[in-house]
Amino acid sequence: MKSLNLFKKFKTSAVAMGLASLMGAGTVAATELTVYTAVESDDLRKYAERFNQAHPDIRIRWVRDSTGVITARLLAEKENPRADVIWGLAATSLLILDDQDMLHGYAPKGVEKLDPKFVSRENPPSWVGMDAWVAAICYNTIEGQRRGIPMPTSWEDLTKPEYRGQVIMPNPASSGTGYLDVASWMQLFGEEQAWDYMDRLHANISRYTHSGSAPCNLAASGEAVVGVSFAFRAARLKTQGAPVEVVFPSEGLGWDMEAAAIVKGTRNLEAAKTLMDWAVSREANELYNEGYAVVAMPGVAKPLPNYPEDIVERMIDNDFGWAAVNRDRILQEWQRRYDGKTERR
Repeated sequence: MKSLNLFKKFKTSAVAMGLASLMGAGTVAATELTVYTAVESDDLRKYAERFNQAHPDIRIRWVRDSTGVITARLLAEKENPRADVIWGLAATSLLILDDQDMLHGYAPKGVEKLDPKFVSRENPPSWVGMDAWVAAICYNTIEGQRRGIPMPTSWEDLTKPEYRGQVIMPNPASSGTGYLDVASWMQLFGEEQAWDYMDRLHANISRYTHSGSAPCNLAASGEAVVGVSFAFRAARLKTQGAPVEVVFPSEGLGWDMEAAAIVKGTRNLEAAKTLMDWAVSREANELYNEGYAVVAMPGVAKPLPNYPEDIVERMIDNDFGWAAVNRDRILQEWQRRYDGKTERR
């Protein structure tokens, strides 16, 4: 499977995060791991600090960007891998990498405690899931009332004339959230009907962003009335007092997992295994639950503010394999049809 054209736009300076300094000051000869991630920036620092407290002997160089960019970079580096571990990337992306024989199978300590659907079927597993992020809509109540635009209740509502120019959503080529939207619409409506839906939706889109959280942030700030985003960002903004309502469309919710894996060929295998062991631990799952209502370890997740208690029942029966196998084809067609409204990097 060829790498995405998006990699050509990749800028290293935009993604390298200065989190390596979190290493304990007393460490003499720390092992350094390069970890590629698409975890939201405000959560990544929290995760990094907690891991560092437990393992000050491992220094991590974090490289962060959106899902599409990280996936493209990994594919482009296939013959000369630079990452040791992938931590917090969409499961659909890891399925692509696994198909390219780029992952090192490993069963982390305690993996048997995870929900089986969060663990790859190989033995040993090629990847393990962390949490699930779920599609949602952010609706700005103040701007909606001021402009006479009603709160949507379904995906179909977003194609109505009153929403023309009022909707922002992520570009699926660069955003994992954007791709889970497109892939879920195809599974919900059927492929032909999904393209028809996106044609009608495109007429109402003001622009496509490269970040899955950006549409909700823009809705919260009043730059848009409607932002197609994901549930934890929407719920967090509402909890913080933003004038948004979190909408869970009636047709069903697309979703994907954040997952972790070891890159085949790493020279720091033992340290990579240590990070994977921590990534499936109860401590890590409790951290994931601070932002995500669904986590890999059963019995850990507690209800979150502004999340419906039946969120799992609203999630579609997602075929991750289909979404991974058809990713390139779908993205090429999507870009041909709609890329003209994508914001510049």
